[in-house]
Amino acid sequence: MSALTLPPIDSLQSLPDSSITAALDLLFEPSTDLHNLVLPSIKSTPFTSYDALITSVGEKLLELAAAATRPGVEQQKLHGILGAHPRLGASKPKQGTEEELSEQSKNEQKQLRGGDPEEAEKLRVLNEEYERKYPGLRYVVFVNGRGRGEIMEDMRRRIGEGNLKGEERGAIAAMCDIARDRAGKLLKA
Repeated sequence: MSALTLPPIDSLQSLPDSSITAALDLLFEPSTDLHNLVLPSIKSTPFTSYDALITSVGEKLLELAAAATRPGVEQQKLHGILGAHPRLGASKPKQGTEEELSEQSKNEQKQLRGGDPEEAEKLRVLNEEYERKYPGLRYVVFVNGRGRGEIMEDMRRRIGEGNLKGEERGAIAAMCDIARDRAGKLLKA
């Protein structure tokens, strides 16, 4: 499997673990906790489409979120998976760091980086405020071409709501939307 290619879905369950995790990393973001959570079900379930796989991953994440009712191992795993997504609008991180952007994230967020430095600073501050409000989480949203202003308005709204479980569920839904979009693009390539 080349760097930005998904294997045929009907062969996925029979591939080596490293090939399955590489496919997961293309759809989601690299996360050992995600690999550990979903690899057993991928190995034992024949999927007919990437949409079905992504739905299954989303269900596993929602089950983990339901089990993470208080700080502990489950919540740490969940937040580790959700935190694998990069901060929105972050300037390019240093290569080799934990926050190195995937090719998909670079493309998805290109309209959020650069531009007006004052607006970029506001987005950076909102990311920090969000992470103080929801320790262990990152703001995750399916950008889908939206600009900074719209994204920042959504961030402010979600910070104001103060609903941790809602944020976890929302981040899971956004991750699945992002994965579906990525799958569609990768399968067309």
